[in-house]
Amino acid sequence: MLNIKNINIFNKKVLLRLDLNVPIKNKVIMSYKRIELSLPTIKYVIKKGGYLIILSHLGRPIEGKYDKNFSLLPIVKYLRKKINISIKLVNNYLDIDNLKLKYKNKILVLENVRFNIGETKNCNILSKKYAKLCDIFVMDAFATAHRKHSSTYGIIKYAPISCIGILFLKEIKILSKLISNPCRPLISIVGGSKISTKFNILNNLAKKSDTLIVGGGISNTFISIDNEVGKSLYEPSYINKAKKLRNKYNIPVPIDCRVTKKISKSSNSYIKNVNNISSNEEIVDFGNETIKYLYKILVKAKTILWNGPVGIFEYPNYRKGTEMIVKAILKSNAFSIVGGGDTILALELFGISDKISYISSGGGSFLEFIQGNKLPVISILKKNKNKIN
Repeated sequence: MLNIKNINIFNKKVLLRLDLNVPIKNKVIMSYKRIELSLPTIKYVIKKGGYLIILSHLGRPIEGKYDKNFSLLPIVKYLRKKINISIKLVNNYLDIDNLKLKYKNKILVLENVRFNIGETKNCNILSKKYAKLCDIFVMDAFATAHRKHSSTYGIIKYAPISCIGILFLKEIKILSKLISNPCRPLISIVGGSKISTKFNILNNLAKKSDTLIVGGGISNTFISIDNEVGKSLYEPSYINKAKKLRNKYNIPVPIDCRVTKKISKSSNSYIKNVNNISSNEEIVDFGNETIKYLYKILVKAKTILWNGPVGIFEYPNYRKGTEMIVKAILKSNAFSIVGGGDTILALELFGISDKISYISSGGGSFLEFIQGNKLPVISILKKNKNKIN
């Protein structure tokens, strides 16, 4: 693939696709990590004299309908604090025949691409409109590389030149090393609510890992193989598949867990063995014996790969399992790789982001890539690399 450093961008209109999909609550950004990871490419374009336009999505609004709750305005305000250049948020940019970019010392941020009809369906008409905005398209949103959307995939077919940015290049270099030759033992941790959405990932990671630790609703489905799980979130239709995985690979199933009768920020949890959960109880986290057992495994790891907190970590009473992983990473000498928005949020909650060896901006793309699966955006970028004159 071409990367931005292979191309002369001076006086060129550079359309930079970033992943600025950060968690926002009550108009307050909860984690700035993805924005921070995007800054090197932004600053590179400025330094090299390109006219910069930024594209990104935020959340899942209804296409074709503006919704202020999904506006990029809070992100623009944060960027203004980080970059000493005028930054303007632009609406209705698709109706402008020739977006006026040639203003020195100005960055344009185009409003949430998911407001545009056809974005998530990879509409060719929309892709062409994006392509007309630039001389060079730079794909730096690794976290969206597994999606065929107009602003990530379709535009590459029509832009005069397409390349990857600094973050994208860094992601594939580091993650490629993990795939090819990880230091062992390799311990993978996968949390999440539904095993159905991550079953293929679990299957592939189980093959590559010395131990695969599962948490959240995924863990509940494994527990339910031999036990009743009360009101807990689990998927009965995946019990047999989970059983086959457990029997074939090293996937430790919790022996005890924290349960509650009502999930809330203020409600307490209490510990029960997994074979003694009542019909009115709900699993919210690992129990102490499970935590001790998994901690011993993790501190001996040479590589730790983590995607997804293992309990309802947002609530103080349900985050002991996630806290255990954090402590184990700090205690171990492992090369630690973390990916996924909720996992990054957990790192920041415990204040250890700077102690992680590498934080990937990706969630789904991170997991797909480390399995060795081809990402659509990478495939089309390789196919179109010869478009440059």
